[in-house]
Amino acid sequence: MSNPRSTAQVAGHPIHPMLIPFPVVCFVLTFVADLAFWKTGTDFWASASLWLLGIGLIMAALAAVAGVIDLLGDDQVRNLSDAWQHAGGNVIAVLIELYNWYSRFEHGTSAIVPTGLALSFIVVLILLFTGWKGWEMVYREHVGVSDEAHIH
Repeated sequence: MSNPRSTAQVAGHPIHPMLIPFPVVCFVLTFVADLAFWKTGTDFWASASLWLLGIGLIMAALAAVAGVIDLLGDDQVRNLSDAWQHAGGNVIAVLIELYNWYSRFEHGTSAIVPTGLALSFIVVLILLFTGWKGWEMVYREHVGVSDEAHIH
């Protein structure tokens, strides 16, 4: 039986793993910016965190589209509990960050400490879990991995 395949791909390269670093980095840096704002009170960090959240949400939406195509496009992927835990955790993280962004947009810097900071920290913890599940799918289940050597 062949490996579970990534159905969202370009020239045989899965799209989802190409996109996921962007929202992950943006959401982790949001937490870092929140810590910096908490310690310094400098508006730069508040603005940076708002932008990081916005960019992270846009990139998360793109990564989610590719992820859903992969999830629904292959029975083997769909049958993995890790795939559903990965997807569900990421949906929760994105919903939290969507609220986090809206709260900051609506209420300004008063939404950062302590609520925004706590939400950012929770999302970082969720991303550690969902990242673990994503790598479980790649390294243990070989989702999207080709076992054939391609010589060009």
